[in-house]
Amino acid sequence: MKQWVRARVRALVCGARTARWQAARRRDAGMVTSEYAMGIVAAVAFAVVLYKVVTSGAVSAELQGIVKRALDARM
Repeated sequence: MKQWVRARVRALVCGARTARWQAARRRDAGMVTSEYAMGIVAAVAFAVVLYKVVTSGAVSAELQGIVKRALDARM
């Protein structure tokens, strides 16, 4: 009888944990439209900064040098 009681209590406690987790998951199902918009704005801003850095004279010359050395390498 004692084992049956322990098993039943354990099942009730685990079931309550699962129910709380599922309820929390339903409340926060995902981002809202404003969060998506802010994420897109941040990604575009980062892309613009990265583009400006990569297309700058010094970085562009260095990248061309790396590609040229790689293509001229002997195998």
